[in-house]
Amino acid sequence: MSRAYFSKSHVARHQLDSFNYFLLHNLQKVVNEQRIIETDIESRGKSRQPVWVELGKIEVKKPMVREADGSQGELFPTEARLRNLTYAAPIQLEMTLIQGDDRYEPVIATIGQLPVMVGSVACNLHGLSDGERIEHGEDPLDPGGYFIINGTERVLMTLEDLASNKIMTEFTERYNERIYVAKVFSQYRGYRALIVVERNRKNLLEVSFPSVAGHLRFVDLMRALGLVSDQEIVNAVSTDEEILTFMMQNLEESVECDSVEAGIMYVGRKLAPNQTRDYQRKRAEFVLDNYLLPHLNYLMPPDLKEGDPGYEKAVQSVRLAKAHFLGRMAEACFDLVLGKRRIDDKDHYANKRLKLAGDLMEDLFRISLNRLTRDIKYQLERASMRHRHLSIATAVRADVLTERLLHPLATGNWVGGRTGVSQLLDRVDHMSVLSHLRRVISPLSRSQPHFEARDLHPTQWGRICPSETPEGPNCGLVKNFAQMVEISKGIDEELEMKRILFNMGVEALKGEAK
Repeated sequence: MSRAYFSKSHVARHQLDSFNYFLLHNLQKVVNEQRIIETDIESRGKSRQPVWVELGKIEVKKPMVREADGSQGELFPTEARLRNLTYAAPIQLEMTLIQGDDRYEPVIATIGQLPVMVGSVACNLHGLSDGERIEHGEDPLDPGGYFIINGTERVLMTLEDLASNKIMTEFTERYNERIYVAKVFSQYRGYRALIVVERNRKNLLEVSFPSVAGHLRFVDLMRALGLVSDQEIVNAVSTDEEILTFMMQNLEESVECDSVEAGIMYVGRKLAPNQTRDYQRKRAEFVLDNYLLPHLNYLMPPDLKEGDPGYEKAVQSVRLAKAHFLGRMAEACFDLVLGKRRIDDKDHYANKRLKLAGDLMEDLFRISLNRLTRDIKYQLERASMRHRHLSIATAVRADVLTERLLHPLATGNWVGGRTGVSQLLDRVDHMSVLSHLRRVISPLSRSQPHFEARDLHPTQWGRICPSETPEGPNCGLVKNFAQMVEISKGIDEELEMKRILFNMGVEALKGEAK
């Protein structure tokens, strides 16, 4: 058993497994999220129907090199290092042009080059024996788990971050008074929003989330989401008598909102003051659907579009789910006030999540694909203005995606403003290579104290090596995996069955998650 843990395959297995999962599942998931490229072109003729592009199956080939004479051949890591090449494979995507009722034949276009991790399923070394590896100039003991960009070996750091979509409680000092706070980092399709429910000095609950300046009253927001009666709002929070007393104070303060429409207009006035009522309503509905607890948007059926039958009912169902989630946050806040729960320990490893190479590449590919789709839209519209024949093959410029993927890997400046994510692999000796592949970095600033974050937390036992951390300002913020660590994988939240049951109106059992 122990011999298996100390084998070469275990050292970088977390990096390879994560990247393989990205190749086999998450690449297609990102494409499915995009699904169509809408254009502002209208097909010529009497009907003037719209034109769009539908995205289909995506596939990553094996790494190849194109020579100056136009010939292509297999590329192996050794050759990429010696010739200062990027070890990358072509990405092929099925795209279908649709002009009104006319659906053209699907075109398989090469949309760019994806940097391939050495040792992954897309690598030319995958499945080779030690003897075959030696024939290709490779060290059979090399663990892989890194990329080769312009001849240099780059490794993606594992990022440690707070768990998303999980309610965390804390208190802060403001105006010499203690403010009790329940917050959640809601994450969906690469977008991350901080939603905060806090109890102010008057014992009233307030909610803040992105795109809203200041705070919204909790009860009025609940009414905007579809819970109209006082009883519904109280039941969404708690049936505890002590909490009931707090809720009565909140309900007494909210007298102007007595319907869903009034609640939405309250939010609209906060978001767009001095605008028309129609604009305020639309803006409020857009913000509630997109910026408030976006992780619950997975309950929305993916193929349902605005105007379809059942769309309004599905939107209302999601809003009710958001109202009940806010109720849970309010309950956590009141429990903290009453001493029924303690503040959450941010340094506890149950409240942490790790972003491995596959997760980081998924974030990068999502942004890059978005850039490519905007470019395809522009190219098609330009061709239409010049009265040329619309063709996907000429509209796709592969350099757009390739450049967007390579630049962060080459510099370390990742999407979301993070730096130092991609680093030059430390090749001083074999042990330093293994150490570098198993490094974990914290998002906290090096210049600020963060005494608790730098301490050795008891929950790191068996997961993080207590001694392998640098001296100086990075001490405790840069860590390394313990030798026998196992990284568990989270479940996919977009469970089809859960969504179907939710849309059928099946309610959770008492005591289970709402």
